[in-house]
Amino acid sequence: MLHAILTVFAKEFRENLRERRTLLSALILGPLLGPVIFAVALSLGIEEGLAKADRSVMLAVSHAERAPNLIAFLHQYGVTVRPIELSDEAARDTIREHHQTVVLLIPEDFGKQLTSGDPAPLVLYADLSDASNTKDQARVKVLLEQYGLVIARLRVSARGIDPLILTPIAVQNIDVSTPASRSVLMLGTMSYLVLLTMLMGGMYLAIDTTAGERERGSLEALLTVPVRRQQLIYGKILATCAYMASSLILTVSVFAVVLRSIGFERFGMSVNFGPWVAVKMVLWCLPLIPVGAALMTIVAAFTRSYREAQTYLGLVLLIPTLPLAFAGVLGLRPTATLMAVPSLSQHFLITSLLRDESLSTAYATVSVVATLALGTLLTFVAGRLYDREALLG
Repeated sequence: MLHAILTVFAKEFRENLRERRTLLSALILGPLLGPVIFAVALSLGIEEGLAKADRSVMLAVSHAERAPNLIAFLHQYGVTVRPIELSDEAARDTIREHHQTVVLLIPEDFGKQLTSGDPAPLVLYADLSDASNTKDQARVKVLLEQYGLVIARLRVSARGIDPLILTPIAVQNIDVSTPASRSVLMLGTMSYLVLLTMLMGGMYLAIDTTAGERERGSLEALLTVPVRRQQLIYGKILATCAYMASSLILTVSVFAVVLRSIGFERFGMSVNFGPWVAVKMVLWCLPLIPVGAALMTIVAAFTRSYREAQTYLGLVLLIPTLPLAFAGVLGLRPTATLMAVPSLSQHFLITSLLRDESLSTAYATVSVVATLALGTLLTFVAGRLYDREALLG
């Protein structure tokens, strides 16, 4: 039985080495271009972040003459103030139309209420749905709060009261993160790209060995050879696994190279992606390969043409990667139950490697056993599907 499976595997593997479409998707487009594009995007993001960090905040202030001391305070902390004259509605419109990013409106009674000791109103306009503006808005808001605290301390000092009475609690923030764990903030989507590229590496082979053979009319002749149908499909799945493994190894290797060229150190981060980490990442992802290969083979077995199989498998690729989206949105952390979910457990394992943290051996064992069990089950189902007489359709 094993000899027959290996014979089919060798045949499919050699034949698809001559298939340009398979090689292009499995060994070039995904494994090479994916990490490179990801690294370029990260590098541009870092450069943009550094440029924004060095750039002073541009703040449009309506009726700046009503609060000269406040304007001087903002200048002292590096805020570039641009005096304008806007009403409430005009300030809203200039933000919506992106003429200004942050607008501070000083009401007419600001000085009077400040002198009387009443809360003096200020109106800060910003479009918080625009992520590029939130940092400037937050910085201006903090400075305004600091200005208010300075005035409050001066008031109590003038009355002979210790200004420290206004600070009943002093919170000391201690960051226990490491440079490697901080880098995961920017590398959070890498596990998604690694798993998606790995699956795409075997997609075209899974299509060609099922729907492709049926469309070419070679499937009927293939099923007449003196080999059990299950052995045929197992050999085809094994060939798909080989291409997926090759794609996985290439993708991780390229990531290990290109991420070294990104200046994470400028943000106090470091990339924990040495050769041993790359090897362990490949090993943790290998159990997911039979799941993806068998699942794609099962879906392709129900299709009647190459194009139809492409359509359905494009949707199937979302299934193994969907748990990763939930992990990001819900902020999931590893538990014994979640480690039994294929692809999600691989995401946790990859993240722990990048953070230079270790998951318990029990969690890793649950991930490997559960993923291999599902892959075995799906492979068995694929073999049973090939025993159907309706397969030739």
